[in-house]
Amino acid sequence: MFKKVVISAVLCVLSLSVFANSQAIVVSQIETMTVANSGLMFKARIDTGAGNTSLHAVDLEVIGGESVNMKQNIGKTIAFTTVNEQGDKQRMQAEIVSTSTVRNSQGRETRYMVKLDVGFPDSLHNVYVNLRDRSHMNYKLLIGRNFLKKGYLVDVSRKKIIGPVAELSIKQTGLLFNTRIDTGAVENSLHAVNMRIDDEDLNDKTNNVGKMITFTTENDKGETVDVRTKIRGTSFIRNAQGTEVRYMVRLSVGEPRKEYLVDVNLKDRTKMGYKLLIGRNWLQGHYVVDVSQEH
Repeated sequence: MFKKVVISAVLCVLSLSVFANSQAIVVSQIETMTVANSGLMFKARIDTGAGNTSLHAVDLEVIGGESVNMKQNIGKTIAFTTVNEQGDKQRMQAEIVSTSTVRNSQGRETRYMVKLDVGFPDSLHNVYVNLRDRSHMNYKLLIGRNFLKKGYLVDVSRKKIIGPVAELSIKQTGLLFNTRIDTGAVENSLHAVNMRIDDEDLNDKTNNVGKMITFTTENDKGETVDVRTKIRGTSFIRNAQGTEVRYMVRLSVGEPRKEYLVDVNLKDRTKMGYKLLIGRNWLQGHYVVDVSQEH
């Protein structure tokens, strides 16, 4: 009888454990995340080896004066500049809540700790974040165990699956696009007409890099909107029609509420079946394509 009770209790605990894990959110080793009030999206490294979350921070300034003893600055406000992987910058402020001494291959260093809301845009968690210069690192936001304990499991092999056609959002337009996923294309391409460039050089497109461009785009439902952004570069495209030079801009593209910044070339796609084409520079590291999901 006693053995039966023990076995039942063990099975109950195992069932509860499985149920608890089923409620967890599974994340991959790289996720697109944000820090509240920064307005930036980061390509975040998920690191189960790190106790705390870490954010790239430079030009640190303790408001009201900094003490030589870092612990005496706890409770003060610190201002700092953070930068994401695309080079977008934001000046931020937060209260110093602690200091953290970290041992690594370079030795020991003490960092300021602040509390920030970090995570996915629709699921933020208030966690301790240490501030350090991550300029030499590939990822400006590192997610540690203090965030993952909020109900996350890490699957390092995990990538999302997408079909050859998907409904994607471009955040700057507020529109959804029925999109062709094309692993044969290096770059993403968006329908754009009526392009107007501030102080345009009509003879050499490369001289317009860095200038502001306004263009009209349209989705497959016929909804149109004007977008104004900066020209980041030009792209030399070879196709069946020959060669052409297109302007490149950076837009937030993805599944609704899961968009991330990526370069997109602008082209008049009026005669094409899809007004948005997704290439390898959006897919790489995030998605695998399953062509059997064709509608």
